[in-house]
Amino acid sequence: MEFERPPTLRTGPSEGTDGAPVAPPLAGGPGVNELAELVADLLAATGLVPADKLALVRGRAGPSGSIAQAIVDEGVASSEGIARMLAARHQLPLLDLPLTGVDAEAAKVVPLHVLERIVAIPYAVENGYLRVAVADPANIHGIDELRLATRYPLELAVAPRDDILAEIRRLVRASEAFGARALLEGEGAVAEEEAEEVDDLEADDGISDAPLVRLVNSVIFQAAEDGASDIHFEPQEDALIVRFRIDGVLQEVQRIPKRMTPGVTTRLKVLAKLDIAERRKPQDGRISLNAAAAGRMLDVRVATLLLDKSKKAPTLEELGLSDAMRAQLSALVTRPTGALLVTGPTGSGKSTTLYAVLEQINRPEINIITVEDPVEYRLAGVNQVQINQRAGLTFAAALRSILRSDPDVVMVGEIRDSETAKISIEAALTGHLVLSTLHTNDAPAALTRLNEMGVEPFLTGAAVTGVLAQRLARRLCTHCCEMYSPSVEELLKARIAPDVAAAADGMAFYRKRGCPRCGQTGYRGRVGIFQLLEMSETLESLAVQKASREEIERAAVSEGMRTLWDDGIAKVAAGLTSIEELARVSV
Repeated sequence: MEFERPPTLRTGPSEGTDGAPVAPPLAGGPGVNELAELVADLLAATGLVPADKLALVRGRAGPSGSIAQAIVDEGVASSEGIARMLAARHQLPLLDLPLTGVDAEAAKVVPLHVLERIVAIPYAVENGYLRVAVADPANIHGIDELRLATRYPLELAVAPRDDILAEIRRLVRASEAFGARALLEGEGAVAEEEAEEVDDLEADDGISDAPLVRLVNSVIFQAAEDGASDIHFEPQEDALIVRFRIDGVLQEVQRIPKRMTPGVTTRLKVLAKLDIAERRKPQDGRISLNAAAAGRMLDVRVATLLLDKSKKAPTLEELGLSDAMRAQLSALVTRPTGALLVTGPTGSGKSTTLYAVLEQINRPEINIITVEDPVEYRLAGVNQVQINQRAGLTFAAALRSILRSDPDVVMVGEIRDSETAKISIEAALTGHLVLSTLHTNDAPAALTRLNEMGVEPFLTGAAVTGVLAQRLARRLCTHCCEMYSPSVEELLKARIAPDVAAAADGMAFYRKRGCPRCGQTGYRGRVGIFQLLEMSETLESLAVQKASREEIERAAVSEGMRTLWDDGIAKVAAGLTSIEELARVSV
């Protein structure tokens, strides 16, 4: 939205910094009551507002009241409309404050109590002038007070009163939160424990002056003011991160010192009437607050999760995927919904692959939650939940709790039972990206395995976007491996199919030898062998029809899927592993 930009009025001392005279603020302008009458007269002159309604407004305002505010309260004119008239009357710029923004340093120049009294907000310091948005440019005494409160000359603009008040409320909350943090940091750990005890006693009022209470309240009220649908308090290695989901996207709004994390979480639990001693399993509760600062009653649903952190995860490039397969997998995991399953035997690196996927898609604006047994890698910015069978926190129970915590992406360490399978697939159909693992020999078998676990075939076909099967083969030692051309007989001894052995006759392969660097084994490290099935309309139709694994495999291969063996042979030819090792790990 664009506004006219009339000549800018600058006010300052009787002489400017260069010695040139500067006009005093609005000398000879109308007084406050005169201004209000002017607003009413301007509205009457337009003929858009009936005279009887304006008379009613004048009567409501009274002899000392604000007709301008009464006009807004009665719905006769908007705060924006009044600001536009005032800007035109006083030849000042009309400012769209939310669009322009408020510089935090500029806002600190004038004390908050002055800004609240005058209804003004400094929004920038430019060219030696303090730019200030005011709601009432005829308030000469207020502008004089502004001028006395700062060493800068002023450059005024008019903004809607509601916009200025919203920014002032934001400053007040930020000041309260900062003061609470400073107080807690200065008092030390003992004070933090005392604050937690106070929280228990003052849980019902929601307006206590205890520092932790003020800090938590300021976050909740800011979320209400900003129109957030969700608030996330996320303990990280160095701080407690606060993120709001606004218009469907997560935004980091605050970092609270790490040592205050227990106090903040305890305060939230007290407000929600949760068990503050229970730290092993998720809990759910509600908070009802009379948020006068936000102008509404707030009903907040609270869900807690047990988080764990621990080593560095690999990247997708480090797994050993071919360039084409990595690009295909990257495209799958950038979809906002659906299920990606990773299959293979125990110890084949399935969880490591999921961590690499999470590293690729992890961004501040999305909420990623994992449920694992155990948590194997620490992922910054990801909420990781460790299951606890003794406490009743199973994969299924944790997953149900996670889905109440506003996730965009859910990683389930393993689908072990029918309940977990059904919840995971349903989550993939209801706006979540679900990542998980299964124990099957290859990718096509994953679709039939879900059916065997009780998932309806039409849900499997609709929810699953891809299946990645994998094995881990030992990597040839680069210091001692040697090139050779195996005979057909050698290939057959390695359990290679006769047709494949005949086709490979004369090809240059690599084999192990052994040296001190690899402990005479001929191998050092491991490399992944992969098969990626991407769901298509044909495969979805087969899944719905409960087709066999063999039928699904034939259809997928005809659409371009490589088998595990195909990928393994490519890695043998590249000298990454040996034909014997491929035969050992492949099916």
